[in-house]
Amino acid sequence: MSDEKKVEAPKPPPPAGPPAPPPPKNPGMVTFTVDGKEVVAKPGTNMIDAAKSVGVDIPYYCYHPRLTVAANCRMCMVESSAAPPGKLVPACQTGIGEGVSIKTDTDKVRAQQKMVMEFLLLNHPVDCSICDQAGECKLQDYYMKYDFEPSRLEGAKVMRHKRKKLNDLVVIDQERCILCTRCVRFMKEVAKAPQLGIFGRGSHEVVDLDPSLTKLESNYSGNIVDICPVGALLNTDFRFRARAWFLSAAPSVCTGCSRGCNVYADFMGQDTYRFRPRENDAINKSWMCDSGRLSYKTLNKHRVLQSGAGRGTAIKDITRADALQQAVEKLQGFTGKVAFMASPVASNEDLLAGLAFARDVLKVKVVYASGRPDGQADNFLITADKNPNRKGLEAITRAFGLELKAFGELTRGIDGGTIKALFGLGAEVPENDETFAARAQKLELFVVTATTESKVTEAAHLVLAASSHVEDEGSFTQGDGTTQRFRRAYPPKGDSQPNWKWAVDLARALGLEMKATSSRELFKQLSPSVPELAAFEWDKQAPMNQKRPGISTMPAGSDGRPPGWREQGVPNLRGLTLPQGT
Repeated sequence: MSDEKKVEAPKPPPPAGPPAPPPPKNPGMVTFTVDGKEVVAKPGTNMIDAAKSVGVDIPYYCYHPRLTVAANCRMCMVESSAAPPGKLVPACQTGIGEGVSIKTDTDKVRAQQKMVMEFLLLNHPVDCSICDQAGECKLQDYYMKYDFEPSRLEGAKVMRHKRKKLNDLVVIDQERCILCTRCVRFMKEVAKAPQLGIFGRGSHEVVDLDPSLTKLESNYSGNIVDICPVGALLNTDFRFRARAWFLSAAPSVCTGCSRGCNVYADFMGQDTYRFRPRENDAINKSWMCDSGRLSYKTLNKHRVLQSGAGRGTAIKDITRADALQQAVEKLQGFTGKVAFMASPVASNEDLLAGLAFARDVLKVKVVYASGRPDGQADNFLITADKNPNRKGLEAITRAFGLELKAFGELTRGIDGGTIKALFGLGAEVPENDETFAARAQKLELFVVTATTESKVTEAAHLVLAASSHVEDEGSFTQGDGTTQRFRRAYPPKGDSQPNWKWAVDLARALGLEMKATSSRELFKQLSPSVPELAAFEWDKQAPMNQKRPGISTMPAGSDGRPPGWREQGVPNLRGLTLPQGT
């Protein structure tokens, strides 16, 4: 054999593959079409959210942007050019693709939606007239839009548990449940308390509590009522109290702790009926705790609706004018000797006016922080500080050149006899009310602004009726330093007025000219001297683009329609036609 090496023949070139896809039309983004409309979205966006950006609403039940995708209701099925021929794809689960064409309004899609609605309503009870979810129910709205046919079921519907109490706040009607599993996923993924599940098989499947538990144990259970798309989960506190279409809503802030969760205050007349979470990615996302949810009750009960003079059983109701006159007369006798306590439950506007009054009229140099006592915290939303505006109080006292001292310093001064006169901006105290009331008996003068009645107000020589935060415009600075606006729902109840108005009226009566006639004017005048508030754009921060002063009326229904208006067009509420976009 030859020692020469064999020369290998050159390998043939690989066969030509498919042509490379064209470069993306918008680098870094995905460009596709929905019903002929071009959409540019971030990679990974699902079809529901992408379509919504161009005004195309794809119906869905089980999908929620803050929960994992289940894709079990099949209501969001659409045609896609990237799918196998003849197949529909779930829009909640399917990501968008470059150059893909999606169709949401074809005969095939409409037939699918109609079949899904018929299936979901097969065993659903026809009890809409007694259902508290009426007006906020996607079954009602989608039936009218996508089905609108009588049932073909012959025979009795499957019967399930009609009113099962999950805990003191939540009741489930298993007959109405469509097994979307939103509640199950929320308890597992958000509340971190996987206590709900799907039990049974076929037509007898139900959402129920873990058999090892006697009740749902979570301080976030009320959120499963908010995210339930039908009337299966109801809030026992709100149940049978008001219809959703009779309510209006004002963007507000929860005052239960220093988190400052964004909420809607749903109201009718001058009564608040419920708090619902309002979406804010930076603060509370889409959630709120149960204790904050129920804190609206203090807005309706045990309110100080009339100013009062005298202590204990000797308290007499007096008019606002008489209260102002008596306050001026009493404070003039203690000029330069009045201690001042400020509650971090008060808004920034209340504190700006109140502390300006304290510094320039009462000539105080020290402010004592009152407010609610600390409580329990968790690793989600609830904070230990149960006051919504401590950061605001600290910032304003510092900017006004005042020293902020702890409440214990005040109580020691009263007990030691060095403090004989006290003015309180807010009647909340961080100790037992009866304990402080007994201590306040040593004071020669105790004047306090108050929203709710308590033992503290009974111990005051003069109580000035103060309105709540839903009865005025204003702002709070929450625990992380973020300042947030809240809107007015309805006018002040009774003869009350905001804390800032009491401070302005007292300052004027005692010789200090304060020109502010609204919380907005007050903030504009005094906030520039507070570094933490100077950059806050009060007007531009009005939630939901509502920049009109005064009462805010917004739809409380989840479908976004104004209260009392079930068709398209401009609503006419009690004879008042509101402009579009309000």
